[in-house]
Amino acid sequence: MVDYHAAGQPAYQYGGNGPGIGDYMAQEDDWDRDLLLDPAWEKQQRKTFTAWCNSHLRKAGTQIENIDEDFRDGLKLMLLLEVISGERLPKPERGKMRVHKINNVNKALDFIASKGVKLVSIGAEEIVDGNAKMTLGMIWTIILRFAIQDISVEETSAKEGLLLWCQRKTAPYKNVNVQNFHISWKDGLAFNALIHRHRPELIEYDKLRKDDPVTNLNNAFEVAEKYLDIPKMLDAEDIVNTARPDEKAIMTYVSSFYHAFSGAQKAETAANRICKVLAVNQENEHLMEDYEKLASDLLEWIQRTIPWLENRVPQKTMQEMQQKLEDFRDYRRVHKPPKVQEKCQLEINFNTLQTKLRLSNRPAFMPSEGKMVSDINNGWQHLEQAEKGYEEWLLNEIRRLERLDHLAEKFRQKASIHEGWTEGKEAMLRQKDYETATLSDIKALIRKHEAFESDLAAHQDRVEQIAAIAQELNELDYYDSPSVNARCQKICDQWDSLGSLTHTRREALEKTEKQLETIDQLHLEYAKRAAPFNNWMESAMEDLQDMFIVHTIEEIEGLIAAHDQFKSTLPDADKEREAILGIQSEAQRIADYNNIKLSGNNPYTSVTPQIINSKWERVQQLVPKRDHALQDEQSKQQSNEHLRRQFASQANIVGPWIQTKMEEIGRISIEMNGTLEDQLDHLKQYERSIVDYKPNIDLLEQQHQLIQEALIFDNKHTNYTMEHIRVGWEQLLTTIARTINEVENQILTRDAKGISQEQMQEFRASFNHFDKDHGGSLGPEEFKACLISLGYDVENDRQGDAEFNRIMSVVDPNNSGVVTFQAFIDFMSRETTDTDTADQVIASFKVLAGDKNYITAEELRRELPPDQAEYCIARMAPYQGPDAIPGALDYKSFSTALYGESDL
Repeated sequence: MVDYHAAGQPAYQYGGNGPGIGDYMAQEDDWDRDLLLDPAWEKQQRKTFTAWCNSHLRKAGTQIENIDEDFRDGLKLMLLLEVISGERLPKPERGKMRVHKINNVNKALDFIASKGVKLVSIGAEEIVDGNAKMTLGMIWTIILRFAIQDISVEETSAKEGLLLWCQRKTAPYKNVNVQNFHISWKDGLAFNALIHRHRPELIEYDKLRKDDPVTNLNNAFEVAEKYLDIPKMLDAEDIVNTARPDEKAIMTYVSSFYHAFSGAQKAETAANRICKVLAVNQENEHLMEDYEKLASDLLEWIQRTIPWLENRVPQKTMQEMQQKLEDFRDYRRVHKPPKVQEKCQLEINFNTLQTKLRLSNRPAFMPSEGKMVSDINNGWQHLEQAEKGYEEWLLNEIRRLERLDHLAEKFRQKASIHEGWTEGKEAMLRQKDYETATLSDIKALIRKHEAFESDLAAHQDRVEQIAAIAQELNELDYYDSPSVNARCQKICDQWDSLGSLTHTRREALEKTEKQLETIDQLHLEYAKRAAPFNNWMESAMEDLQDMFIVHTIEEIEGLIAAHDQFKSTLPDADKEREAILGIQSEAQRIADYNNIKLSGNNPYTSVTPQIINSKWERVQQLVPKRDHALQDEQSKQQSNEHLRRQFASQANIVGPWIQTKMEEIGRISIEMNGTLEDQLDHLKQYERSIVDYKPNIDLLEQQHQLIQEALIFDNKHTNYTMEHIRVGWEQLLTTIARTINEVENQILTRDAKGISQEQMQEFRASFNHFDKDHGGSLGPEEFKACLISLGYDVENDRQGDAEFNRIMSVVDPNNSGVVTFQAFIDFMSRETTDTDTADQVIASFKVLAGDKNYITAEELRRELPPDQAEYCIARMAPYQGPDAIPGALDYKSFSTALYGESDL
């Protein structure tokens, strides 16, 4: 145990070199036994020391009433030392025996000695026995060590420092002359002057009178207790009525003023630092919330749009598919462009937020799962792929429906012609007319049947065409396939029936043919030539009325050439018609000449001259109609070709222009000259010139819409599609916006870190020098060479490699293998500037908490603005330390969480 009873030594001495408490004690011959026995001084010290102890003990929720008695067991003495030092003492003994009390007091005295104070003539037994002299001496030693020792003003400390501080603060006040800590304070004006100097609104100093010391003293004591939280430690009457007030009591009370006012200044500084840190944190949290909301909205729109684009359920009619195409165009024109802007703004906001976090020494922002910029880009890529697939599907489906409509109309036309031809044929083949016919009639029936068979064979191609068209409609999933199949099956069944009936009738006619001899050669010849000619005319009428669909000039010109070829055969056909009609005329002439009565029409055929002439006249009418239809289609294809050339002309200008601008932006981002503000202005002017080019894109969109409305699906005059132009334009806008954002972040970094323009240019020159491929980033070896050129020791040895790996973990935390210029600037700015740290914020909170390891909600609300006080209260965890009190908050874990060292 420390020897507290060494004889012949001063009562206490502060260990250490230089002026301090020990010097002051030696000079003043403090703690004089006779003076201590002065009742007036003892009373003042007892009251002052008691109030001073309670001002600290109340922080622990207790107090003392009698300074002689309440410290005897050592418990409150140890608690007092823990409160004023902020340190833990050994665990006290809770027993009631004298030895327990002595042990507790010795623990307190050992702690005081550990702080460099040598206590002599003061032992634990005196304190336990309630020795007032020793107890007051011990408390005065504690006050000197923990309340007065650290006072320092202009290289003076302790008593001299406190006295100099009082003189400096009261110098402007009349009738105040502080020369000591006893009679200079008797009139009370010095106390009032100290308060008025720091809190002028609390004291009406001009109304105080030097001849009324009691009023002056009571006024200062009451104001200090009410507004400055300084307990009343002195009695006005004791000071006034004592020739020389107790110096220790006055010094103790005045030191409370020093700590109160210096603490206020520290609190203000600490509060300002915390406000600054919290303001940055609140702004960053607001930016994070904005990013999360914008990302959620954009992802929700993408997730809602992709199923619509992936819905490939085909429609039955062309009108329904045209409506789908119009809905898709509306999506492209109206709904998608704002989302493109939102995506670009999201990336800009994310980059700005990350820059601010780096500048404020905060950890990088990690969005919620699924809301990273890469997730947005992946979703957007999926959307683009679905959009492209949807457009291709729409166009293919429209082509399919167009083809189906054409085939269905062709099927109906051919089926109607065939059904018209077969009408009555089964009834004719079932007739038994040969049973009562004459020989000539039989011969005629045989010839007629032969002509029918020839006609039947000629119609075989049409039946096969009908079946082939029905099969193609089924393969193309025509919506009305059941009715087509039913009609086709009916035609095929009827065709089989006609074949069987034809064969049966031929057998019956040939059986009786031997009995018949007369046959009319002219009628037979007429029938044989009229039937194929009639079929030719029917086929010609069918071809002239046949629908056609083309997509190019070459296709329509091919149809026109085929039609011209057909028209060139009409003179020969007219000759054949006249020859056939001549046969009929010749037969009639011979019959008339020989007075032969012909029995009605030609018995070998139902094709009369009237039918031939009627059909020939019909063919003559259909030819000019076909001419007009082909000419109209030719005009339409010429118009389509004009649209193709018009779009290609504009696209072949816009496409290269976009590519050129993209290359120019790449060069600008590498070869930036001048100040960052000049570069930013240049880039914004460049951006405006790009935006001014937007009407050319709009014109191209209008031309593309005309092409789509005309159902033009290809364009051989250009390699650029509207999709290429749109993607290039969006990439151009995004690239210039991202480049501007990078320069803005560099300005933000420069201003926040205090980097000069020359330093920024030096960083840019160093970076560009080693960026050999001008790609805007450095590989690991290039970056190492750059660091070496700047004086960093990262040579190829174990220590250099470790330092280089540490730097790479800072500039490339994601291990991408490259270092961007922004990461390079951030690293160089951190190497050359200072920022707030978690330790500084913890120290600031400790000042506000009065050196406690915790802080209360009331203290936060008193020292900080309301919104930031509530921000801290809502996020601080309860303090769990051994000295915790109800409502205590842990400011240390909160401060480290601000800098990402732990989670809130």
